Amino acid sequence: MHAWLCENPIGVDALIWKELPTPQPGKGQVLIRIQAASLNFPDLLIVQNKYQMKPELPFVPGSEYAGVIEAVGDGVTGLQAGQAVACLSGTGGFGTHTLAPAKLCMPLPPGFPPVDAAAFIMIYATSHHALLDRGQLKVGETVLVLGGAGGVGMSAIQIAKIAGARVIAAASTDDKCAFCRELGADETINYSTQDLRERLKELTGGKGPDVIYDPVGGDFTEPAFRSIAWRGRHLVVGFAAGDIPAVKINLALVKGASIVGVFWGDFARREPAANAAMMQELATWYAQGKIKPVIDRQMPMSELKDAYARMGSREVMGKLVLVNES
Repeated sequence: MHAWLCENPIGVDALIWKELPTPQPGKGQVLIRIQAASLNFPDLLIVQNKYQMKPELPFVPGSEYAGVIEAVGDGVTGLQAGQAVACLSGTGGFGTHTLAPAKLCMPLPPGFPPVDAAAFIMIYATSHHALLDRGQLKVGETVLVLGGAGGVGMSAIQIAKIAGARVIAAASTDDKCAFCRELGADETINYSTQDLRERLKELTGGKGPDVIYDPVGGDFTEPAFRSIAWRGRHLVVGFAAGDIPAVKINLALVKGASIVGVFWGDFARREPAANAAMMQELATWYAQGKIKPVIDRQMPMSELKDAYARMGSREVMGKLVLVNES
């Protein structure tokens, strides 16, 4: 097998494409031949030693991938060689093969292509858990999606519309705003050229959004939270802007609002039954055509560093997926 190996987490340039022995699955593991792997923001942080999870060195990055099981270890039930699966295990995806915990594998129904499957779990599970569980989104409420053209933003727009919400998507360019409207957003805000607070006042008649979906952080969190509606819920999803913002907590008091943390990974670990039911609903929505990841582009696995560069340039709309040749 071959894989991108991180021996020193000082950044993307230190990754090396290496030939490695193909491992055999241990107890509770499966060996997956990887067909596709998506690039997510945590995949950048983890090779910079900035992510909350610090894998033992050396490691293969790539949190989310899809492929075909080639072998199963002892104690594995419900999965077999030749079966198509998707997995989000945190590492291992940027290669030709990987070992994955069987309990983290999502069996794929017929007609679920590996490129879509590799771009599915992280963004849709995060947004479903955020909006419907943590945010308790209700029909007719207004959702502000920051970073609407990114992977999680894309999924948040789609799920909020399924829930019957009005969606205002914010993005950094006119092209990204147009992309958000194509996804189903009712209104958009270009926060590079428009004042976020003033535009939100215009679009909500001064009421503000009921739910704020915030995977961006940085300079956008405080003005968004200052605009929130009475009893609003600000969902802390991530910090793509880089800086973790500090918000004056008295704003929560005067708005009667909540700042709600969203950590889907720990939800899946702590509440596996609820997570399994959620994943089943998401798979059903995909089969019904209600949700579908938009693939910004497919790139060969060998061009991983170029994919990182594209993500870093903030040009991506939807998801970047790396593919292995058959």
